[in-house]
Amino acid sequence: MKPLILLTGATGYIGGRLLRLFEAEQSPLRCLVRRPELLRGRVTTETEVVAGDLLDEESLRRAMTGVHAAYYLVHSMGTSQGFEETDRRAATCFAAAARAAGIRRIIYLGGLGDRSLQLSPHLRSRQEVGEILRQSGVPVIEFRASIVIGSGSLSFEMIRALVERLPAMITPRWVRILAQPIAIDDVLRYLRAALDVRADGSPIFEIGGPDCISYGELMREYARQRGLRRFMIPVPVLTPRLSSLWLGLVTPGYARIGGKLIGSIRHPTVVQDDNALRVFPFRPMGIHEAIGQALRDEDRKYAGTCWSDALSAADPVRSWGGVRFGNRLVDSKQARVPVPPSAAFVPIRRIGGSAGWYYGNWLWTLRGWIDLLMGGSGMRRGRPANKELKVGDTVDCWRVESFEPGKRLCLAAEMKMPGRAWLEFEVRGDGDGSIICQTAVFDPVGLSGLLYWYSVFPLHQFIFAGMLRGIARAAQRQNEQPCTANHV
Repeated sequence: MKPLILLTGATGYIGGRLLRLFEAEQSPLRCLVRRPELLRGRVTTETEVVAGDLLDEESLRRAMTGVHAAYYLVHSMGTSQGFEETDRRAATCFAAAARAAGIRRIIYLGGLGDRSLQLSPHLRSRQEVGEILRQSGVPVIEFRASIVIGSGSLSFEMIRALVERLPAMITPRWVRILAQPIAIDDVLRYLRAALDVRADGSPIFEIGGPDCISYGELMREYARQRGLRRFMIPVPVLTPRLSSLWLGLVTPGYARIGGKLIGSIRHPTVVQDDNALRVFPFRPMGIHEAIGQALRDEDRKYAGTCWSDALSAADPVRSWGGVRFGNRLVDSKQARVPVPPSAAFVPIRRIGGSAGWYYGNWLWTLRGWIDLLMGGSGMRRGRPANKELKVGDTVDCWRVESFEPGKRLCLAAEMKMPGRAWLEFEVRGDGDGSIICQTAVFDPVGLSGLLYWYSVFPLHQFIFAGMLRGIARAAQRQNEQPCTANHV
């Protein structure tokens, strides 16, 4: 029987992806989270989700019972203040509980940086956490990484937000400081391999891809792969502190945590000890392939996980309006209907064609004519004659990207626009009723994409709110006609 693994940070970017990896392997897994209800619906029935807090020693003792190895993939950088002290206390509690529970190995992901230099508070804290874990006496494998490249990672999303929004950038000194980026898939390979690798004591492995490049070169490579022309104007001033304030103006979604990250860019973060290449039997991919992979992942609409997931888990938001998730703009609305999920989903699977869009059909027709004038397909394609949709079907100016009968429908737009768009409907049970969640997502390309979104956003609010009300009314009418429902 495989040994039990404890995973912290399962609601975060890296932890969430490691969770999926272990579930694919069917490894016995226990996830420690502060809000279990936010994770239970996203894991398999074999994964155990327990409530706990790294500052609560009793909850840690319960979570570590019977555990063979534990992953420490949490930090407090998203808090408004005092993250260093919070991280210090959390690591101390975790280390003490691991020692008391007899855990065989702790696996930790920290940050690259030469300790002989004056490290930023962020990097200093990441390395201090590793030292606290080692002092427990439990064997620790610590990985230290620079920039993680992957769809949804904080560093990658900051880079793409800047490149997508700014045709010309004034680039300060820190943009020319060298880093050694590593792809998220390679980080996961290291973390997974650490469970089984033979290691004496508590080694530290510095990990990175084969390319040592600057942040400016990263931006240029991203722009090249996106087909964007960008100009960078270097200046000898503009400190990381001023840059973080500027970042808050250009990309307000990253103002708090992104400012701390920029503040850490004082010295190169490159691998000085290549022992990881000798111990682990694989070679990380280069930056060209890493960015390409991240962009291909985006073609699946959402990143597998996002750096903001952990923030959302700490302070969940049930409805958004024009909020950014990475580079994407999201408008999500919910409605509760006093009908079972099967009835709530019926008007969703009928959407489009002769059934229409439940609100403002003349506006949809007008949008279709505009699309035709621009060389698009318009609204004339209709939808399949049969009632049940399948992946690949056309629905007016949309195409079915994914479909789960009775639960979820995701449509990808095929209209002409400066970006990509999706419309998703999801139904879930809620006591004696159902929650219908309707989400519109837009991935803008450059400034024209942003101008498009914000110009149509007020109209979208009007149309999508009416659409959701229409779907809710249709669902209730459907529930009042049970005999008809059995024959659709």
